[in-house]
Amino acid sequence: MIFNFSLPTEAQNFYNITGKVLDAVKQSGVKDGICVIYCPHTTAGITINENADPDVVGDMLLGLDRAFPDRKDFSHAEGNSHAHLKASCVGNSVTVIVEKGKLVLGTWQGIYFCEFDGPRNRKFYVKVM
Repeated sequence: MIFNFSLPTEAQNFYNITGKVLDAVKQSGVKDGICVIYCPHTTAGITINENADPDVVGDMLLGLDRAFPDRKDFSHAEGNSHAHLKASCVGNSVTVIVEKGKLVLGTWQGIYFCEFDGPRNRKFYVKVM
């Protein structure tokens, strides 16, 4: 079963989508299987990371900005090459095990949609099987 979600984003940020993914798993009725969360955009991504301390998101964004700064010598006409680099580094999907109808995540883990080029109207997909 595939679930389609819309997500309006602001400027660069991480959006906790764990609740939406949990809802999709519940609606699917799958008790034991896998869940794939996929982002179809080239300047956004999906990741799993700590969701207990909001400073983690800020630190991750700071680290990605330092690793992939916006540079005047990039050739891409849209001027968002740094966002493409960040999205490629983070990746466009994650897979999570489903056991007894629940996501198997670590105690402090959450699933994030990563916006590197907002504001945008984004989509992501959840496949539960």
